[in-house]
Amino acid sequence: MPASAITNALTIDVEDYFQVSAFAPYIARSEWNTRECRVERNINCILEMLARHDTKATFFTLGWIAERYPQLVRQIVHEGHEIASHGYGHERASEQTEAAFFSDIHLAKIVLEDLTGSEVNGYRAPSFSIGTGNLWAFDCLARAGYRYSSSIYPIRHDHYGMPDSPRFAYEVRPGLMEIPITTLRVLNRNLPSSGGGYFRLLPYFLSRWMLNRVNGHDRESGIFYFHPWELDTGQPRIAGISRKTRFRHYVNIDRMQVRLNHLLGDFKWGRMDHIFLNRIAKHVSVA
Repeated sequence: MPASAITNALTIDVEDYFQVSAFAPYIARSEWNTRECRVERNINCILEMLARHDTKATFFTLGWIAERYPQLVRQIVHEGHEIASHGYGHERASEQTEAAFFSDIHLAKIVLEDLTGSEVNGYRAPSFSIGTGNLWAFDCLARAGYRYSSSIYPIRHDHYGMPDSPRFAYEVRPGLMEIPITTLRVLNRNLPSSGGGYFRLLPYFLSRWMLNRVNGHDRESGIFYFHPWELDTGQPRIAGISRKTRFRHYVNIDRMQVRLNHLLGDFKWGRMDHIFLNRIAKHVSVA
């Protein structure tokens, strides 16, 4: 199969600008209801862009957002995209007890399934916060009825990362697959090549080359992710944040939409469940 025939997974982490983990020291959770919500406008912009490119995607959605914008969630499903879980309240898995984590992911699954009328198969931990210190989270996900997770980023990072974990999809518990965020292996080190702040920071041609390399050399589907607020040049600026946080959050936001349009045109994209769960089903049927 040529690299151009490989379908990559396009994923969106549905959260608003004030819910970003890096802003947690500056914005109390109790303030969320008083903040200007911009997620509806941003998601509508994304849906229009996907429709223009005839592309389907997976939306990892917070239960908190879904309860406040139920029609938006239904619209995502109506347009043929997958709804998956980003947890309920955007709390890092690594900062919760096992019981609290299970309650969060179970509640989110119920909220999303009640709104959409369809099964929610996937989960992504906020800030890729499953790692060596809380692998019990996979037991919770399996018990809650999820079929796949996309919660591990196999890189070294100051806030997350599990660099020694497998780079591509694997069964992490019976009936539960972990589908890591895509990296490129260079000189015995995994380099981020799948979206987020790195996509905004690096020149587009470099991001395109890395994903082409994963498709062509590794013969694997890439997992690309971004957030609705990354397209929003009009979002309120948060006062008092550190210089590093300010740079990471706002760098090249004004270029994001143009780059995404290039990305959607340069690669073949689809939903996580269609790419990976269908792959499992075909394997089982052949076996």
